[in-house]
Amino acid sequence: MFALFDLDNTLINRQSGLERWARRFAWSRSLPPAAALMISERLQARAYPADLAAVGATFGLSDREEDLWQEYVEGMTSTVHCYPGVEDGLRELRRMGWTLGVATNGAGDIQRVKLMNAGLVSLFDAICVSGEAGVRKPARQFFETAASLCGINLSAGGWMVGDNPETDIEGGRAAGLHTMWIAAGRQWPKNVRSPDVVVADVAEATAALSALAL
Repeated sequence: MFALFDLDNTLINRQSGLERWARRFAWSRSLPPAAALMISERLQARAYPADLAAVGATFGLSDREEDLWQEYVEGMTSTVHCYPGVEDGLRELRRMGWTLGVATNGAGDIQRVKLMNAGLVSLFDAICVSGEAGVRKPARQFFETAASLCGINLSAGGWMVGDNPETDIEGGRAAGLHTMWIAAGRQWPKNVRSPDVVVADVAEATAALSALAL
């Protein structure tokens, strides 16, 4: 029994953390009220050092790229927390013998610190981060790498659990995995092939996976 979990907005609430960080950042630089929303939207899909440099250039800031990135990493990781029920659900899966991995896009330093600060590192057999793997979801190679790090051959199958219809669900399906979508109050996009299972949150996802082994 094998399952990969997305990190941001699946295991942890990145969106609310990003919005809080953007407000603090805008306030610290005396930027106009609309700046926080612009920054949040700019970094919503992805955040790498170059993206922080672009934010700085947009608002005419003199900060160096590496300093902006470090400020972002420290700010985002200092308040990170996992969703309710995540730890208990993952512990139960491990007790039942599941092999678990994290499959996340992003830079290696910030993603690993998020997991550590959320207290989740010990609950996974491996962590696959696109910034370290050199390939991003939804590429099949990424899922092959994630499975290999967990000591699993992707051809054996398993599950991909995540919130993103394209990178997690379409990518996981194309890689031969069963898929479980974290809806979080959203409707599945029209004219897109549905995931195998739809759940409200990750606590419901871990419960559903646990039930599969009964």
